Amino acid sequence: MHLEDLHADHGATFCSVGNRRVPRDYGRPERAHRAVRNGVGLIEMPYGVVVVTGDDRVEYVDNVVSNTVPTEDGQGTYALLLDPQGKIELDMYVYSADDKLLLFTPPGKATPLAEEWREKVFIQDVEISVATEQFAVFGVHGPHATEKVASVLNNVSTPDEQLSFVRGKMADVGVTVIRTDAPTGEEGYEVICTTGETEDEIGRPRPNVELVFDALITHGMNAAPFGRKTWESLTLEAGTPLFEFELDGEIPNVLGVRNALDFDKGCFVGQEVVSRVENRGQPSRRLAGLRPDTVPEQSAAVFDGDEVVGEVTRAIDSPSREEPVAMALVNYGVEMGTELIVRVDGADVSAELVALPFVEGSDSSGRVPRYD
Repeated sequence: MHLEDLHADHGATFCSVGNRRVPRDYGRPERAHRAVRNGVGLIEMPYGVVVVTGDDRVEYVDNVVSNTVPTEDGQGTYALLLDPQGKIELDMYVYSADDKLLLFTPPGKATPLAEEWREKVFIQDVEISVATEQFAVFGVHGPHATEKVASVLNNVSTPDEQLSFVRGKMADVGVTVIRTDAPTGEEGYEVICTTGETEDEIGRPRPNVELVFDALITHGMNAAPFGRKTWESLTLEAGTPLFEFELDGEIPNVLGVRNALDFDKGCFVGQEVVSRVENRGQPSRRLAGLRPDTVPEQSAAVFDGDEVVGEVTRAIDSPSREEPVAMALVNYGVEMGTELIVRVDGADVSAELVALPFVEGSDSSGRVPRYD
């Protein structure tokens, strides 16, 4: 049984993210949202996966990305790939796993990244390959996520430190379990398995993804399956900027994603621009929250009086707050608490500018905008 069939059996409808077909929702996305906020939920994470090997792998990747690449097995980091003007081309998680680095990229980005990097390898001992099809990644999120994962993880305890991982077994399948940087604002883990087969308890060969998915959904504490629509609402409430909405093409200082930047490391592409903005003391714009009277469209203009001071990056009717909320990029000097105007269907709608996040959960997202 393919992973898509497993989702369909639970009532999933699908959408495309990058070049990946993933569940959009399972019929009641708001109910799934509340299940994650109050208990635990399960989502397929459609990462692209790049594997970097060779003696110079750490040096090669470290010279390109915005954060320091870990060298110790079991450790990871969140990093950005910038262009020479300091604008974000890609975000990724980089994990050190024995003699290789595993890079988790947005959907559809692994192959072009690998191809670009291969062209830039000269005398270094580096090999770059795409392994997206070799892995399945499941996200487990919610205030009871630790309890859920612990109930089905054998031979090892759940990792305590964000972006660290352990290796164990679920349903006799070898898995890697990562403690995430809490993008939903709740305790979070990612469970990784290969797409091969393992014999089940009665000796039948079954796909690893089927065994692990079943264990995470039904064994121990039940987990509610949720799709991309709920992922977007959870991360918005948690103040987590996403690549396809907020990050792509922006300077990282504007977004306040300080967990992706190491200002003390050596040079990387775009570092000069990032450092110049940092030394100036503040960027020209910032990422903030809006509490509008009505849900605006993406890219809706934000006004302070007659002056355009920003634009909406995404908006929802928040299931947790039971009111419309939005993220927006606005001029840095606009103060929190200011009553602004958003244009919705040709009408001017009042919206208060507020700090992120909108919801305080069982953990705090590592990407909540911070401006020092």
